[in-house]
Amino acid sequence: MQRAVNGLLDALAPERATTRASRMPVPVERHRTPTGCVLQAATAALSVSWFPDTNTDGSLGELQIAVWRGVLSRRGSAPQPEAAVVMREFVVRPIAQPTDDFVWRGTDDVTYDVATLAAHCTTLLETQMLADDPSGTAQSTTARRRD
Repeated sequence: MQRAVNGLLDALAPERATTRASRMPVPVERHRTPTGCVLQAATAALSVSWFPDTNTDGSLGELQIAVWRGVLSRRGSAPQPEAAVVMREFVVRPIAQPTDDFVWRGTDDVTYDVATLAAHCTTLLETQMLADDPSGTAQSTTARRRD
């Protein structure tokens, strides 16, 4: 199960080596945590959090996915002047297959493999980014500010 979670997190926010060199600005910053990730754009964000099940009812846990308007505060960073607001959230749960693969099923009974769920998450973030900034000017302004 953990392999399937890590596969999704790797697709959304690959772990990167620590370096002292400055990184080029990107429209979406990808931050990894041990149990999830955050994709942060100038006006929107997407968070994915894995909660393994500790009960013995046979469930394997769940992924909570949230789309945000605004900038999320990260641990150790300065607080944001305006709090981010959840615009949409959904939960998917892993379902074991006859092979070693897992698929994820949402509460709406839609199923996803790892690649499809990663693509769906990316689309959700892009949709929110366009809703918040239809012209895309915030993305280019953010990139210029970080130079």
